[in-house]
Order: sequence, then C-alpha cells, then structure tokens
Amino acid sequence: MTMWKGRLSGWATGEDRRREFEEVALVHLGAIYRSALRLTNNRAEAEDLTQDTCLRAFRGFHRFDPGTNCRAWLFTILRNAFRDRLRRRHHELLDTESADWDGETPSVTSEGMARHPEEEFFLTALPGDVDRALRALPLPFREVVMLSDLEQLSYKEIAEVVGCPIGTVMSRLSRGRALLRQALGRFAREQGYVKESP
Repeated sequence: MTMWKGRLSGWATGEDRRREFEEVALVHLGAIYRSALRLTNNRAEAEDLTQDTCLRAFRGFHRFDPGTNCRAWLFTILRNAFRDRLRRRHHELLDTESADWDGETPSVTSEGMARHPEEEFFLTALPGDVDRALRALPLPFREVVMLSDLEQLSYKEIAEVVGCPIGTVMSRLSRGRALLRQALGRFAREQGYVKESP
C-alpha cells in the first residue's frame, strides 16, 4: 500500500484531496488487488490493473459522492479498466449471457443449496480448488460471484458495478454458484476426497 501512497503523494493535486483519497478509497486496495488477480489470473497483470484502477479513481475522485459505497465505486472502475484491457487485446467479451449458458441451470438439489457438509469441506479444505473453479467460470458469472460472495456487495451494488438489472445479477449468481459447485464436486472426486456413488 505504501507504493500507492508514494505515487499519489507526488501528484500536484492538493494535500487534502490526496489525504481524503487515501482515507476513503485506498483502504480498499487489498480487495481491489484480490479481485484484479482473480480476473487476470496473473500477478503482474493484476498489479498493473490495480494501479490503473487507483489512477482512474484518483483522477475521477471529484465525481465520487461522499457517503455512498466507495468499494462499489472502485469495483466499477476496476471492471471498466479490465474490460478496456480485454478490448485492446481483441478478446471477445460476453456483455450478455452466452448462448452456451442460456440453457437450464445445472441441476442442484435443495440439499446442495443448504450448508451441506461437503460444501463446508470444499470451502475450508480446498481453497486452491475453490479459487481454480472460480477462475474457470465465464466472466459474467465470475464477476457476480466474486462481488457477492467474496466482497459482500448487495444485489443493487452489484447491478450498478456490472451495469445490468438486479434480476440478471440474481440469475447470473445462481448459475455461477451452481457451476462452481459442479466444478468443486468434480475436483473433490478427482482428488479422492469424495467417492463416486455406485
């Protein structure tokens, strides 16, 4: 975090503005970096993306409405910076739910939705696999799962960050969680943590 504070202090934009930015926005730097890492799957790119996000946020800090959720505002900037990078690299973006995922949500029993012992095990004993499964999700699902389950944003805040209706957020979150559970189940079976049913 000192790296960022050092860079900000060199900007001739006023000590008060810099101090307010550090107190209000930079306290979320760790969350921004973790999300950038999950989006890029690359530490160097995540650092660059975090720096880009902080720079954009500082330059646009006069547009931030004090008293609103600064984390949600920063995640919006992070998402836009990430998408700009993808566009520059000519990657295909999924602005709407992909045709590949428009079918039924993978079936999950009501038992699977509860705090099932296997799910508890996945969340505590296999953090590397949880992260790997999360990174493998298609971007629209990965974004909402990260913002909801890891960053604890509300549906309304997530809708503002990703720029879609709350109903779409809820649908993507449901599908993303179901895909995540399927992947975690597969990883657990592959590693022998859970035995196949006869």
